[in-house]
Amino acid sequence: MSVNEVYVFRPFKLIALLCVFLALSLDITALLSPSWVTAQGFALSLWESCSETASGWTCLSTLTSDWQVATLVLMLAGAAVTLAAFLVAVVSLCRGTHRRHYRTVAVFLFTAVVLQACALVLYPIKFIDGTILQTYHEFNWGYGLGWGGTIFMLGGGVLFCLRTDMYEDAMY
Repeated sequence: MSVNEVYVFRPFKLIALLCVFLALSLDITALLSPSWVTAQGFALSLWESCSETASGWTCLSTLTSDWQVATLVLMLAGAAVTLAAFLVAVVSLCRGTHRRHYRTVAVFLFTAVVLQACALVLYPIKFIDGTILQTYHEFNWGYGLGWGGTIFMLGGGVLFCLRTDMYEDAMY
């Protein structure tokens, strides 16, 4: 590079990779979260339903309800697709073959967004439809982390769709 040449570094793909990493981290935390719905003496996660009794907390598996299993499967599928997108993005950025794989990563991320958005819309609808709680309840931080991960996936997918290479090639 000579004195008169200018190189513009646009870190969109690195920011996209960071978004995918954050989405994956938020998804794993949301999947392991013990509280998606809470109420006085009640906590519901993707894996178990716990209620407070006189002798302590009693927990039962939620894998007997079809809508809860569907939500769990959609969330796990979205996290698995996000993991695949993250691995492809890391490998392609490290090997320098990134231009060929940006669309693949973006398609993976948009697929994960659809899977998780379906799960996160299904969950409150079916919970409220079949609720056994007669008390005030709220969707807690585990549910919010699921939405946060979905938003970061969408952001990463959009950033991987940006074509900054066509502007940089014209300068040389």
